[in-house]
Amino acid sequence: MTEVADYKGYELPAYEVERVEDSVELRRYAPHLAAQVCIAGDRATAINRGFRVLARYIFGGNSDGRKVAMTVPVTQAPDGADHWVVRFMMPAGSSAETLPPPNDSRIQFVTVPASRQAVRRFSGWPTSPTLERQSRDLGGWIAARGLPVAAGPLFYFYDSPMTLPWNRRNEVAFRLADS
Repeated sequence: MTEVADYKGYELPAYEVERVEDSVELRRYAPHLAAQVCIAGDRATAINRGFRVLARYIFGGNSDGRKVAMTVPVTQAPDGADHWVVRFMMPAGSSAETLPPPNDSRIQFVTVPASRQAVRRFSGWPTSPTLERQSRDLGGWIAARGLPVAAGPLFYFYDSPMTLPWNRRNEVAFRLADS
């Protein structure tokens, strides 16, 4: 197993790679704390709005005016019809009690539980049609192996909007049920 700790100097949620098959990684994630916001609208609008709300918080838009370290990836997941949850992982060692309270009441701190995930990485612009195709392909891979799905798809975005498409790291994932 391989443990991964950072991407381009930014902290990642702790995970171990169990195995790699057909460009799919089976990962075991440790629990971690995240700040999240639920945004209504289409996927592209929700990621942009959610990112801005959370970025404002970590860049000092909080009760202490204190900056919080940027981490990756920015996570997006569907939350019912036309609602999306956008998350930033909080730095390791943080707790809801030690982080500055958000000025924006839409931001919530949540503990993301440990999980096993099937993850496929891809480059390029993460447009909705691309994410749908990647989700379908990964879902087919999972089904062909009889793996039980608990949640997904989950979308992970690692790079700034200024990163050239061929240098971008994006991922689609499904949380697998305990088996």
